[in-house]
Amino acid sequence: MHKVKKITLPNGLRVLLAPQPQGLAASVLILVAAGSEYETKKVNGVSHFLEHMVFKGTANRPRVGQISEELDALGARSNAFTDQEMTGYYAKVEAKKLPKVLDIVTDIYLNPVFVPEEIEKERGVIIEEINMDEDQLPRKVSELFQMLLYGDQPAGWNVAGTKEILKTIFKKEIAAYRGARYVMTGTVVVVAGKFNEAAVMRQIREAFAHLPKGRAAAKLKTVERQKKPAVAVYHKEAGQSHLVLGFRAFNQFDPRRYALQVAANILGGGMSSRLFKRVREELGAAYYIYAGTSLSLDHGYFQISAGVEHAKTEIVLRAILEECRRLRNEDVPIKELRRSKDHMIGGLILGLETSDDLAAFYGTQELLTKRILSPEQLTAIIEKITPADIRAVIRDVFRNDRLNLAIVGPHKNGKALTKILKL
Repeated sequence: MHKVKKITLPNGLRVLLAPQPQGLAASVLILVAAGSEYETKKVNGVSHFLEHMVFKGTANRPRVGQISEELDALGARSNAFTDQEMTGYYAKVEAKKLPKVLDIVTDIYLNPVFVPEEIEKERGVIIEEINMDEDQLPRKVSELFQMLLYGDQPAGWNVAGTKEILKTIFKKEIAAYRGARYVMTGTVVVVAGKFNEAAVMRQIREAFAHLPKGRAAAKLKTVERQKKPAVAVYHKEAGQSHLVLGFRAFNQFDPRRYALQVAANILGGGMSSRLFKRVREELGAAYYIYAGTSLSLDHGYFQISAGVEHAKTEIVLRAILEECRRLRNEDVPIKELRRSKDHMIGGLILGLETSDDLAAFYGTQELLTKRILSPEQLTAIIEKITPADIRAVIRDVFRNDRLNLAIVGPHKNGKALTKILKL
């Protein structure tokens, strides 16, 4: 059993320590409650822009490229990410080099400098990233699905922003956003792997303890409106059609989330799942097809994603909807439920073998919910889920007034698809 220790500094900074004494590596992860759902339309994309800029230089490492050189010299694996509700900076290194990598990641978070010339260069890099995403159709259809669900509000915006808005973001906007969101009460520092607790805490206190508490504004509540099934089509000449069919669900605090996750695993959680067998093995109509949940602070959805042969799009949609009806109307057989639980639990445990995975597992829970569940606790919750639990949550979620379809491919419009989009 992993033992995680939480220490809260007087200024509100939360520190999580997740030791793996027998490991060879250690990881540092700093998470902050800053993402596209905390932005205004005027600066949509600033969270992601800021994440890029911190690697261009800090007060202690002002030369462009210096941060990357130091990390490479340590043999570290490092990166950063931005999503709707958080930004993260992390590095994984040989355990004995942890103090050095902790200093670098802390410096990135605390002391970035925003040189106007470098902002202009990175603006071009991000615009090319947006162009690249246009050609990554599984990602494009996922963004289209979120836009269909939430429209012109933060939950429906692209994390990277738009090219037009990015051209209006400068040093002033980046610095102001960072000052408003990068506060101690909205930040979690995680150290996982093999480390000396006393030395780690001494280093973190020295770096962060002098900073004021600060308090970031809460994000605007996501508004949801839907009365009937909805379809969004993005015309794109491509080798296959990419689709996301899904349902509005609930937020991550809802206790039904675990039953919904088991349901997703039964439908499309692996090669023995219902949709994989039906669509790939029987119909031979898709290479990938899977189901999952995306549950956020105040909204969430259940989604089924697939890349299918153009001519078989309607056939695949009808098959998916049939499997959704079956899951809603029939209890899951005990043997199938057992297999699905074992698949989920095995994936959970195997996904926590390394220090960086462990840091992300505990850190994201703490940042978003302020409540940490251990793998053992999550396993116990999954084990208790019954066929009745699954059928109850599916009846609540799988409804026509929650049903949505996004599709990217050589399709002219969604009229024909709308006709079959019903349970």
